Amino acid sequence: MSARFLDGRSARSHPAELEITGGVLHVTAADTTHAWPLKGLSVVFQGGEARLSHSRSRDARLVLPEAEWRTLVGAQGDAIVGRGHRREWYLVGGLAATGLAVAAFVFWGVPALSGPLARATPVSFERGMGENFDRQMTAIFPTCGGQAGQALLNSLGRRLAGRTDTPFDVRVRAVHAPMVNAFALPGGVVLVTDDLIRQARSPDELSAVIAHEVSHIEKRHVMQAVWRSLGVGLLLDAVVGGGTGAGQQAVLLAGQATDLRYGRKAEAEADARGQALLHGLGLSSKGMATFFERLDRLEGGQMDDAVEFMSTHPDSRRRSQAARRIERGGAPAFTEAEWAAVRAACEDGSSHPVERLERRLGISERPAPADKRDQVGVD
Repeated sequence: MSARFLDGRSARSHPAELEITGGVLHVTAADTTHAWPLKGLSVVFQGGEARLSHSRSRDARLVLPEAEWRTLVGAQGDAIVGRGHRREWYLVGGLAATGLAVAAFVFWGVPALSGPLARATPVSFERGMGENFDRQMTAIFPTCGGQAGQALLNSLGRRLAGRTDTPFDVRVRAVHAPMVNAFALPGGVVLVTDDLIRQARSPDELSAVIAHEVSHIEKRHVMQAVWRSLGVGLLLDAVVGGGTGAGQQAVLLAGQATDLRYGRKAEAEADARGQALLHGLGLSSKGMATFFERLDRLEGGQMDDAVEFMSTHPDSRRRSQAARRIERGGAPAFTEAEWAAVRAACEDGSSHPVERLERRLGISERPAPADKRDQVGVD
């Protein structure tokens, strides 16, 4: 019989003699006899060979031609093979269950934990992350040059932050960027794009947007979004033992900060809290509804209830309706002269780096974005 026995301790194989008596397979190799009860024996057929292992010595292997094994074992062989298949199915089932558990944690566990993680994140850690984000964003979106307007925007942000219990030094800055948007970074920085400032038709509208972003900072919604984005990559690193590049993901996120999305609950919370901050300063909050109404027209106003339910945050129409219900009148955030300075903050003759490059290349027109929702919004 041409059987080979591998003891699992070395790569060398030994010729083996086999005998089955009393429900036990006796394997004699290298002057040693190994007794393997048929119960606990697993057999896998591959390439015309039978490969045997036993639960008593899982590292050892016995290999022989399939035909010789079937002749030796006779009618008992089907039961043994069945046990081997059951073991494989147990392995497949275990792997499938593990995969489902990992997927559940990624898609449900990580979002659920993002809130507690954000609140537990040390303030110093978030400040440091915010500084890194800010450096990256400054390279992408240049700061507008109008110092008077910048000072007024920053002053409003500080006044609003004074009504909160945030530990962060809130700083508001206008930037050149080809989108109508405003967004908060970790650690207290709020960026307002030049296109949004042009789109705002009154101090009330712009102050409502800034108050909304300050509320995101106070509630630490920004860190929640960061943890949700980082969580999947960090989890993959743990599952596969590293090497997925999750450690670099924090740096990449800095270049994608405009894509950090909040849940619908966080957006609604920031809307309401932003209006409350304006009320606390005696400022009008009526600009929030009018601004969202105009965004709704820019977005096309076509998101029905079913689509909104699947969205990551409420559409502008719903947000404007909610803002209407709690709005109050009050003083404007800026005088006429101050509003003119704010409006002129980004009219300094500079432009976005992409636009400057296009002019150098002689490109006169830029294609419109495929999806306006990616270019228009208040996150």
